[in-house]
Amino acid sequence: MDVDQPQSQPQLQPSEQSPTSLSPSAQLDLAITLILHNWPVLTLAVQSSWGGPTSSEKRDWFCAAIAELFTDRPETDAIDLEEVLLQVMSDEFDVVVDDGSAADIADRVVELKEEIEKGDLAGVNKMWEAWKQKELRGGGDGNASLGLFRKVEMRDEDQETDEDEDEDDDEHEDGDVAMEDAPAPRPQRERTEPEVDEDGFTKVVGRRKR
Repeated sequence: MDVDQPQSQPQLQPSEQSPTSLSPSAQLDLAITLILHNWPVLTLAVQSSWGGPTSSEKRDWFCAAIAELFTDRPETDAIDLEEVLLQVMSDEFDVVVDDGSAADIADRVVELKEEIEKGDLAGVNKMWEAWKQKELRGGGDGNASLGLFRKVEMRDEDQETDEDEDEDDDEHEDGDVAMEDAPAPRPQRERTEPEVDEDGFTKVVGRRKR
């Protein structure tokens, strides 16, 4: 499923209003925005500028594009949405999401969409309150998730670096052993040509005593 390329979009940020005072379409917009802003992979991509210097604006466009997708194609299900999420993360942020989180995000968006259509705003309200609390704490929850991703990445990189260093050390150690075990070069001795007598027999020349 294709998604239009990023264009100039109004920033879609969580509103200061309570979800109950919003229209159903605005409630869905808010739900999508909250869910995507709490997606650790996307948060890491934005904070690391993997989508370039406009990564934050791309996320705003991303939220608006998902909301517009449901307006244009109401039949969009979680499987379709997951494909869109994976495509956008790959095309716009150069990230291959293979941890299964895209499916979880898609399921959550569709779930909240269905709840909103039924007039049930409990899920949106809960997310909204959690978001406000996180903002008051200075983004504690989001940063904790981000820190986890960073720790995993750092641990993997450190492990690879350690392995490379171990291999280098082994090579150096092997080289040192080889140099130590190698015999000292001996001076080349002048080759003595064999003497042949009149009958064609080779004379045996004995080693000269020192």
